Formats: sequence, C-alpha cells, structure tokens
Amino acid sequence: MKIYDLIIIGAGPSGITASVYAARKKMDFLVITKDIGGQAALSGEVENYTGYQFISGPELVAKFEEHLRKFGISIKENEEVLEVKKENNLVLVKTKKDIYTAKTTIIASGKRSKELGIPGEKEFKNRGLTYCATCDAPLFSEKTVAVIGGGNSALDAVLQLMKIAKEIYLINITSVLGGDQIMREKVERSKIVKILNNTQVLEIMGDKFVTGIKVRIENKEEEEVLAVQGVFVEIGLIPNSEFAKDIEKNQLGEIKVNCKNETNIPGIFAAGDVTDVLEKQIIVACGEGAKAALSAFRFLSRH
Repeated sequence: MKIYDLIIIGAGPSGITASVYAARKKMDFLVITKDIGGQAALSGEVENYTGYQFISGPELVAKFEEHLRKFGISIKENEEVLEVKKENNLVLVKTKKDIYTAKTTIIASGKRSKELGIPGEKEFKNRGLTYCATCDAPLFSEKTVAVIGGGNSALDAVLQLMKIAKEIYLINITSVLGGDQIMREKVERSKIVKILNNTQVLEIMGDKFVTGIKVRIENKEEEEVLAVQGVFVEIGLIPNSEFAKDIEKNQLGEIKVNCKNETNIPGIFAAGDVTDVLEKQIIVACGEGAKAALSAFRFLSRH
C-alpha cells in the first residue's frame, strides 16, 4: 500500500495553489477531485484578482490548471471523497473507487450551490432551472429569466445575463441587495433588470420546461406568477465537508481552522471556502492553499 506524504482533496483555487507549493517542496502527493476549478470556474467577470484588471472565471481557472499541469502532478479526477479519518498516525481517504493513505491531508473541497427546496425545483432542474449562469446563460438568449438571490453570486449572474436575456427579474428575499457596491450599481442601472426585494419564491412552474415562478411579495395579499423561461438559483453555497465526520465544524458546516490551517486533528489541514475563513474570495482561497501546503510540509519535517 502506497503511503503519500500528502493528499489534497479538491482542485479549486486553494487546492491548485496547495498543489503548486507541495510540488515545489518536492513532496510525494496526490490530488483527488471531482473537477478542476471549483466555484471559480462558474464565476463570470473577475475584476479583483491581482495581476488581472479583468478576466473571466473560466479563463483564470485555465491559467491555474496550466500552472498545475506544468509540474506533472498526479491527479485523480472525477472521484468523489466519501470519508477522511485518522488511523495509526496515518490519514485514510476513502472514495467511491479506492482508499488512499497519506501522512498528511489538505481538505480544499470548496462549496456547492444551495437549493431552494420548493415544489418544481427538482422537476425542472436542467429544464429551464440552473445553478450556473456561466455554464447556461447563453441558452437563454432574448428570453425572460429570473435570478433568485441577493448577494454577489446573484449579482454576477445578472451581469452575465444582461448581455444575453431580454428581461431579468432579480428576486431577493431581504429588503435590500447585498454584495459589492460596484456590482449593485451596474445591476441597478440596467433597464432590463427588475429588482423585487422582500419577495419569496414559492414554486417553479412549467410543462416540459420552465414557464413561470410563483412568488409572494411582501405587503401584497395575493401570490403572483411571473412568466419566465429560465430560473437561475443563486442563494448561497454549502461547504463540501460531510465526509470529514471527525473534524470540528461551525454551525454552517465549515471546517474550523487556525491561522496555520490546522484542524482539530493533527496532520489534517483545510483551506479555502470549505473552512470558516471570513472571506470567500478566489485570491483568499489561493493564499489559504499556500499556507496549508507549507503547514503540511512543516508538520512532516517535525514528525
């Protein structure tokens, strides 16, 4: 049974950066991931990553992947992790395909889209309802669509759709939009965007494909049906941390780490959006990935 120095779970910005640092430290390691790029690949316009005044999420991920591949790193792609646990001073990583063993592990598994949990959502998924504007916005050219959410991810989806859709409803359950001011201002200036604050989505409606959504607007007695051909759900993210059963998490399911990216279990580190780090930003995830790799290297040196 091969025992790696390190296993990195995930290949988003934090996992890729951790991999580059581990490669430069000549560590014997493996990357296990469901995809390359994570949530960054689903981002539209990125204007706050140092060195790029403007770059799209997919373009930035392509740069990351190019850097990753340069080192000839061993990667198990399209492989889902089911369990991570510590036994006899080694970390066991169980996937749907195999069990891998390492002296240290970095969990950089990121987050996934949160679902609405309302009637019609599952029935119309990929039939007019989607969780990725970057992936699917071009399918809704000159159509009327709804974006559900009020933070940066919703604003980003609207900004992408403004170049494609005929009309956009931005449906926000709170009284005011969140997110970055510059993004809000761009959305609010658009003539094709109608912002509905204090509005709850009750049901996704349709036949073979989405035809509308039922909503309740605060201070209005009757429910309304908005005719739309597309629905983009952008209400937040859930950490991919269920497999880390023995690792301490906060109330949101995010893995707790200290400034060295250490978890409560020695030898197991975590980085990026799956952790309780305050800001969920691409550049922050990269920095956290670098720190985690250096901490794992230091742990090996001392043990």
